[in-house]
Amino acid sequence: MRILFLGNNWVGWKILEWLNQEGEQVIGLILNPPEKQNYGNELIETSGLNEQNVFDGSNINDPMIIQQIQRLNPDIAISVYFGCVLSKDIINIFPAGVLNLHPALLPYNRGANPNIWSIVDGTPAGVTIHYIDEGIDTGDIVAQTRVDIEPVDTGKTLYRKLEQASVKIFIEHWSYFRSGKFDRINQEKNCGSIHNSRDVDFIDHIDIHKSYLAKDLINILRARTFPPFPGAYFLHEGKKIYLRLELLYEDELNG
Repeated sequence: MRILFLGNNWVGWKILEWLNQEGEQVIGLILNPPEKQNYGNELIETSGLNEQNVFDGSNINDPMIIQQIQRLNPDIAISVYFGCVLSKDIINIFPAGVLNLHPALLPYNRGANPNIWSIVDGTPAGVTIHYIDEGIDTGDIVAQTRVDIEPVDTGKTLYRKLEQASVKIFIEHWSYFRSGKFDRINQEKNCGSIHNSRDVDFIDHIDIHKSYLAKDLINILRARTFPPFPGAYFLHEGKKIYLRLELLYEDELNG
């Protein structure tokens, strides 16, 4: 099976590394745009591909890029934490479709920052492998697993849990995807939730003159605790004062 790999971050790197170890044929690599790229060098090095087979995701829907990808004659695309929306023209290139690994328990938290919104909104957390269609994380689900949110979790610790679960679910299910022996579950488009990357702007400013339920405020602060990202803040004399939470179980504190 000839694979076009759309990858980003540690998860994409680990999965690409595993595919290579399994002897799978990765014939092209698409990376997030440079400003949103993580582990780009590691992905390129692991792929072992020539420069002409490595593409910038910011140009993914350009007709010339689509033609170059078509000439690679891929069977399937695998998208791992990839941040660019694919057009119908590129989706239709792949006879076996485009599989996407998304760090959310779909249909909850389609779109950006699912680790944040699972904590803030109290929605279930998890990871899902689904087919890409023309919507945002709306395609048929083929595998998913739930990840527990603990009261001491922050946006960062939950994200790390989702990363580990993502690698695990892909490795466990790849043989089924490869053979085509799996079920497809249609998503109800009007269920669940969706967020874009700018939605955090509406929770990051903590208004010190506003009343919050203690639970809601704690959840915002812990969800936005993800160093080195700045996170939530309040204003003092025109300056932003950032807040991060450290959460410990009692036995950890005593230890």
